[in-house]
Amino acid sequence: MKDNVLKKQFQEKDVNRLRNLVKGKHADKSQISIGYSKEQAPQHSEGDTWTEGDTTWTIKDGIKQNITKLDSAKASVNLPIFCPSCKKVMKPHLDKKWYNMYKRCYNCQVDFEYELQKQGLWEEYEKFIYNSDIEGMIEQFSIWINEEIENESNQGFVTEAGDVEKWVGSSKNKLLESKEEAIKYLQSLKKT
Repeated sequence: MKDNVLKKQFQEKDVNRLRNLVKGKHADKSQISIGYSKEQAPQHSEGDTWTEGDTTWTIKDGIKQNITKLDSAKASVNLPIFCPSCKKVMKPHLDKKWYNMYKRCYNCQVDFEYELQKQGLWEEYEKFIYNSDIEGMIEQFSIWINEEIENESNQGFVTEAGDVEKWVGSSKNKLLESKEEAIKYLQSLKKT
């Protein structure tokens, strides 16, 4: 008694799937679904920005990327491939420091300073750089002192011996006086 090897009854979807595979249509559907339609996600293109939940997304160079708070900081630190001024290749071992300070390569900065010296503007430029550094120090010092005044408590201080001392007095007024004196001193350091 010879039994048929294929005892299984094929369904129509199985036959359609095999036909599609033989014809090379691997992605074609083999059955029809009724009563369910998949919600289509909105299609986004290059440069679009959208929010899903708490995350903001964009598409850059064909890649979906999330936008974070630190993106601008990352962009300011990353060294570009080419100098924005001369369009030559940046050398990381030499140009990174100069790009972070002046947004150009070392050679462009040297050329810029040479031109200033040729035109007789070097002293003015040097004074500007020096004074802007002092302004930065004054700003940072003011922020630090204001935070200290804000966070000051009279709970006490622990000495090196481990004793807790409570200081009584108007240290806020002393801090404000010291702040004014320090700012006056830093202002006096500026070149005129």
